[in-house]
Amino acid sequence: MNLNTARVFVRDISSAKGFYAGALGLSVKVDGSSHGFCVFDAGSATLVVEAVSNDAPQEELDLVGRFTGLSFDVPSAKAAYENLRSRGVTFTGAPEKQFWGGTLATLQDPSGNELQICEQPPY
Repeated sequence: MNLNTARVFVRDISSAKGFYAGALGLSVKVDGSSHGFCVFDAGSATLVVEAVSNDAPQEELDLVGRFTGLSFDVPSAKAAYENLRSRGVTFTGAPEKQFWGGTLATLQDPSGNELQICEQPPY
């Protein structure tokens, strides 16, 4: 099997499009923002960002503003952190070396979803 697509749920698709394309630099594959979604090229996988309306059922509202478990590999966590911060990206902390040898930093999109940048350890 091969992971193909990941989904992130947001409140405002326009802000999300600006963040994922502008701040993170992901290429837009499909701009369906008029229909509440955008599809981004995220390297080896596709990232689909979908809007959840304010009047959606609670189980859908709960999908917004949470830790996503998604990580973007970067060659240098420190350099990526500084670059993204200069673009206005909010982080919950500076890059931290992990017990397994990699370095992680957690960032937030405009809807409060948490994603990470990850510098893999040298193997």
